[in-house]
Amino acid sequence: MGKQDRAQEPQSWGPRKPPGAAPPPGAWPTPPQGPTPSGYQQAGPTPQPKKRRPVFLWIFLAIQILFLIWVITGAASGSGTPEECRGLTGSDLDLCEDAGDVGTTIGVGLIIGLWAAVDIILGFSYVVYRLATRRT
Repeated sequence: MGKQDRAQEPQSWGPRKPPGAAPPPGAWPTPPQGPTPSGYQQAGPTPQPKKRRPVFLWIFLAIQILFLIWVITGAASGSGTPEECRGLTGSDLDLCEDAGDVGTTIGVGLIIGLWAAVDIILGFSYVVYRLATRRT
């Protein structure tokens, strides 16, 4: 590497002050105001960025509540004697009620499986959204 590739040393423009004797922040000179790149000047302090609202969290919680209500109503619909079993007695009644209970169990299991699939899809969507909107 030659001398032209090296970084230049900072130049001293006046007498150096001893370390620790920096001026207070109120005494710092204001930077010169030149034209802004976009051609206009702002008339005040820069606005603070808006605080992000946890919209995804509320949507996620609403979906969880809907699935919970769906599971509870699905499980409650299997209680009691089904209309198809009325009039049956003995082992026929037990067999008919057990078949209804198995159907209710399968239905609630399918609802829970759909619930898990929706949660996984929402989770991946949230991760992709966060990665796409992160600041570098």
